[in-house]
Amino acid sequence: MTDFRPTEFAVTVAHEPATLSVRVRGELDYDTGDDLIDIVAEHLAADGAPPHEVRVDFHGLTWIDSTGLAALLMVHRRTSAVGATLRLDNRPEVLERVLRLTNVLDHLTAGASGQGPGFPPDAGSVRP
Repeated sequence: MTDFRPTEFAVTVAHEPATLSVRVRGELDYDTGDDLIDIVAEHLAADGAPPHEVRVDFHGLTWIDSTGLAALLMVHRRTSAVGATLRLDNRPEVLERVLRLTNVLDHLTAGASGQGPGFPPDAGSVRP
């Protein structure tokens, strides 16, 4: 019999002076979207100067649904509010498809000022 248990969701955070790095593993969905928002918001509100950029690494992402996408939009709102640029690294095909279908990639990766994409799709750390 095949085991269809979902991949366990996990978020790992590393905070350097100018960059907040967030690694997402598992399914970003209805059950986990708020966790991602809360973790990012907590680190953005920490003492000290806010980071210049927030890098979210999706190498271990196995699934995303509309609630997961809404969580990414909220993360973008939070990063923009502190003047940081959001970068979406190592996007798997499941995330690429959702971003293409909803046409929000440019919005999510716009610079903190909202002046165009902040991370070109052909950059080395991002899957095309």
